[in-house]
Amino acid sequence: MTTATLPPAAAHATLPPRAPASRWHEVPEFTVRPARRDDGPALAALSRPFVHAGALRERPLSLYLSRASDFLVAQAPDGTLEGCLGLREHPAAGVLYNFCVAAHRQGSGMGARLLQAAFARARSHSLPTLFTATTGSGRLFLLHGFLPASPTLAPTDWARSLDPARGARVLSRAL
Repeated sequence: MTTATLPPAAAHATLPPRAPASRWHEVPEFTVRPARRDDGPALAALSRPFVHAGALRERPLSLYLSRASDFLVAQAPDGTLEGCLGLREHPAAGVLYNFCVAAHRQGSGMGARLLQAAFARARSHSLPTLFTATTGSGRLFLLHGFLPASPTLAPTDWARSLDPARGARVLSRAL
């Protein structure tokens, strides 16, 4: 799981340029909803530029199909998925993963809305803590109350799945 921003060069090379912050309000509104199994191909396509830039780990389409119920998606008025965030439930905590927002939507508040929806879902499922891992700055997570955490505090199977070569930082947030 990484923060949803592409490195600047990759963002310009693979996705449309991001709208200036002063114009974010001109971007059409979006809705946040739970993903459906048939969203699997769109989730994979949305994630692909982030995988190519090294911001996300590659995941097969079969994972997006089998775990679609983990995801919240941000959908544009035309039905295009422009953001997603997975929330995997473990016995004593939740793990946020595969967080990405299309380059032209970054800075629009979409990531914050996806995070808030994930917090609400986690609370409704009585998850006391959320964990994530990021190879980026983690700025959005830190702005929303996440703090650096030891992987030993995270769900064991998730912590073991982290690739040490990626150098990800583990963050957590109590709900």
